[in-house]
Amino acid sequence: KIAGELYGPLMLVFTLVAILLHGMKTSDTIIREGTLMGTAIGTCFGYWLGVSSFMYFLAYLCNAQITMVQMLSLLGYGLFGHCITLFVTYNIHFHSLFYIFWLVVGGLSTLRMVAVLVSRTVGHTQRLILCGTLAALHMLFLLYLHFAYHKVVEGILDTLEGPNMLPFQRVARDIPVVSNAVLNTTAKTIALTL
Repeated sequence: KIAGELYGPLMLVFTLVAILLHGMKTSDTIIREGTLMGTAIGTCFGYWLGVSSFMYFLAYLCNAQITMVQMLSLLGYGLFGHCITLFVTYNIHFHSLFYIFWLVVGGLSTLRMVAVLVSRTVGHTQRLILCGTLAALHMLFLLYLHFAYHKVVEGILDTLEGPNMLPFQRVARDIPVVSNAVLNTTAKTIALTL
């Protein structure tokens, strides 16, 4: 049975966004004017909504008995494996550990989704098309998030803002010396008049 609610999947998508931002901070990516958060939200929600819509369309063509809300819920809960894998491997940087988690945790998450779709699809060829597509998209998305996401975001930032741009920062020490002189002169004038 597939849950027909979207609260859990929505929270998992937001958790994946937070994990991607954490991964960007630990990989020493320079954050410029909040572009990073928008990119992470767009990537995670784009995958969740886009692949769910595509898989629903494919399920319709393959005569699988599943609704759009159930597909959103199924794929959203399937992101739990992505969250665990990325959180562990962003903090412990071993590629062999990533591949183990990719196969075990990501594979079990994908296997659960495939098992649900197998139980709701009639023909053997339709099952193979539907489940193979879902498994490939889901596992390749995890590989993309681990290996290519950081490079793509850095490329987007370089394209939008130009290479070698300093990060946007506004702190008190950035106030020019001229304004300090004006403040000191104004304070002395007020003190003399009192």
